[in-house]
Amino acid sequence: MNHSKVEVEPFAYYYDYSDWYSDNPEPTDPPKEVILPCDPTADDKIFHICILSISLVVMLILAALSRRNKLCQGFTRGSSSIFSPTNFLDQTQKKGVSMAVFGLVFSRLAMLVIAPDPLPFSKDTPAEIKEFMKITAIFYYPILYYPLMVCSTLQHKAGYVCGTLLSFSHFGVQMWQKFDCPKTPELYKFYSLLATLPQLACLAYLCIQFPMLFFRGTKTEEDLDSSYYSDYVKSLLRKKKSSAVSSSASDKPTLMERLLEVPKSYIYIPEKVFRFPLKLAVSVFVAFVALYHTALLLIVLVVPTLHIVRAGIDENIAFLLLGFGIVLSDDRMEVVKIVTFYTWLLEVCYLCAMTLSCVVSLVMLMRTMVLHRSNLRGRYKGEIYNLYNSQKSLRPTKSGVVCWMGFTGYQAAIVCLGMAIQTLVFFICFLVLVFLVIVPLFYGRNLLVFEIAGKAWPAWVTVILTTVLQHVAAKFAFVKKDAGTRDLNNRESLFLLTYLLFLINTVVGVIVAIWRVVITALYNILHLGRVDISLLHHTAESYDPAYHYYTHFLKVEVSQSHPVMKAFCGLLLEMMVEGGRVGQKIRDAEEGIQESPRSKSTSGRRIRSRWQLVYTLVNNPSLLGSRKHFQTVQSSESILNGSPKRSKQTSGKREASRTSSEAQDKTE
Repeated sequence: MNHSKVEVEPFAYYYDYSDWYSDNPEPTDPPKEVILPCDPTADDKIFHICILSISLVVMLILAALSRRNKLCQGFTRGSSSIFSPTNFLDQTQKKGVSMAVFGLVFSRLAMLVIAPDPLPFSKDTPAEIKEFMKITAIFYYPILYYPLMVCSTLQHKAGYVCGTLLSFSHFGVQMWQKFDCPKTPELYKFYSLLATLPQLACLAYLCIQFPMLFFRGTKTEEDLDSSYYSDYVKSLLRKKKSSAVSSSASDKPTLMERLLEVPKSYIYIPEKVFRFPLKLAVSVFVAFVALYHTALLLIVLVVPTLHIVRAGIDENIAFLLLGFGIVLSDDRMEVVKIVTFYTWLLEVCYLCAMTLSCVVSLVMLMRTMVLHRSNLRGRYKGEIYNLYNSQKSLRPTKSGVVCWMGFTGYQAAIVCLGMAIQTLVFFICFLVLVFLVIVPLFYGRNLLVFEIAGKAWPAWVTVILTTVLQHVAAKFAFVKKDAGTRDLNNRESLFLLTYLLFLINTVVGVIVAIWRVVITALYNILHLGRVDISLLHHTAESYDPAYHYYTHFLKVEVSQSHPVMKAFCGLLLEMMVEGGRVGQKIRDAEEGIQESPRSKSTSGRRIRSRWQLVYTLVNNPSLLGSRKHFQTVQSSESILNGSPKRSKQTSGKREASRTSSEAQDKTE
C-alpha cells in the first residue's frame, strides 16, 4: 500500500504542475516554430524524369530540323546546329534568352551549395556520397536547361513552340511546388522560396519571349547580314568631323558640369552605335544574380540566429557576464535590457553593413559596364597601353581561349567573394563606430577612445602645427616666382628647417604609413569584385589572376568580333552570295563601263565600300601579318640576318596580302 502511494504522488504532482502551467496566459518561454520537411504533390523526381524525356524528344526534333536546313542551304549562312546553342561572338543577336538560361543555371548552383539532396532523383543522400552528387549536379543542370537555349538558336517556329512548352513546364511545376511548400527547414523557413525568385523571373521571361518569337516569325538575318557593323563604321567616320568641331571650341566646363561628370561615369547608358558582346552581357547579368544570392545567404545565416539569441536572453545572462568579470548593473532585469539592446545594435550594424555592401557592389558593377565599353572601343581602335603594360598582340592564344571560356563563371565567383569580404569589413567598421563612439557619447560612460585621444592631444597638436608650418613656409618663404617661373628661395633656411624637423617628420611618416595601409586595404576591398582593373601595380599586374582573365578575354573577343572586320567580311560575302552581281558592278565601274543613268546611291555605296576596305586593312591588328609591307620587312630582316629562308606565311596569306595591296592601290 505504501509502495503504491509512493508511485502515485509524483505523477499527481507532475499532473497538477502541468495543469497550472497550461492555465498561465503568459508563459516565460514562447514556443519555437518547428518546420517539418514538406513533400509537394508535384514530385520533383517524377517531374525531372518527365522533363528529361520531353527534352530528349525536343532535341531529336530540332536535330532533324537543323539537318534539313543544312541540306537545303548547303554551306551558306542561316544553317544552325543543336551542338552550337548560341554564337557567343555574335553582337547582333538577341541576348535575353541566353542571359535567362545562364541565370537559371547559376541560381541552381547557388542553391546546390547547401541543398541536402543535390540531385532530385534521390532523397536523404548519405553524407559520404553527397560531394560526388554535387559534382554530378554541376553537370546535370546545364544539360537540363540546354534545350531552352537551342530552341531560340535555330530560328524556326517549331523551335519556338518547343521552347514555349519547356519554359511553361519548368515555370508551372516550380510555382506549383512553391505554393504547396512555401516553408522549408533548411537555414530559414523562407530561404528556398526567396532563392527561387531569380529562377522564376528567368522562366517567366522565357514564357513571354518564346511566344513573341513565334508570332513575329523566323528571322533569317545572321551575324554578318546585320547592318550593325556597317552602321558602326559609318559612325566612326562621322565622329572625326564632330570631334574636330568640338576640339576647336575652347569652352571650359563649369564646376557643376564637372561635379555631374562623376555620377555619370558610374551610370551605364546604352548607345545605338555600340552593342555589348553577348559574353559580356551574360557575365554582367550572372554577376547581378550572384549578388542577390550572396546577399540572401549572408542575411539568412546571421539575422535569424541573432533573433533567436535575443529572444533567449533572460536573467541568467547576468551570472554569465559576472563569470567574465563584467558587471553592467546590480539589477538583473536591467542587465537583460542592456544585453538585449546591444544585441539589437549588433543586428542593426550587420544589416547596415549588408546594405552598404550591396550598394557598393551594384555601383562597381555599373562602373564595370562603363569601362567594358570604353576598353572595347579602345581595343577596336588599336590601343594597347591602356590595358597592358607592354605591347602585346591581339591574336588568340591557348591561355586566352581558356580565359575567354571561364570569364563568366570567374567574374561571378569574384563578385560573391568580394561582397562577403566587404560585408565583414563594413560590419567591423560599424561595430567600432557604434560601440566605441556613438553609444559611449550617448550614455556618457566607457569613453575609452576619447580618453586615449585626450591623453595624446599634445602629440596630435604638434604634428598638425608642424605640417601646417611646413606648408606655409614652402608657399611663402621657400618658393619664389620670377618672370612666370618658379624656383627655390632662402635655401639656408630650408636646409636648417629640414634638419630641425627630421624627428617630427619621422612621426608623421608613421602616421602616413598607417594611413597608406588603411587606404590600400579599403580600396582593394571596395574593388575586389571588379575584374576590369588590377589591384596590383602595373609592373605586377600579370600576377593578378582576375585582371589576367579579363585582358585575355578582351584579346579573344576583339580579335574574333571586331566590328570593322565583320563589316568588311560582310561586304565580301555579299559579293559572293549574290552570284557576283555586286562584284560585276564594281568591276564594270573600274573599267569605265557605266550604267545609264548612273545613280548617286550606287556611287556612294561603292565609295563607302572602298573606304571600309581601307579602314579594315589599315587598322585591323589581326590582318597585320597578311599586309604586304609587313611581309616585306620580315623578308628583308631575314636576309640581313643571313638566313634567307622561306617565309612561314602560307600561300593563302600571300594571296590575301596581294589582294589587299591591289585593293589599296585601286582605292588610292
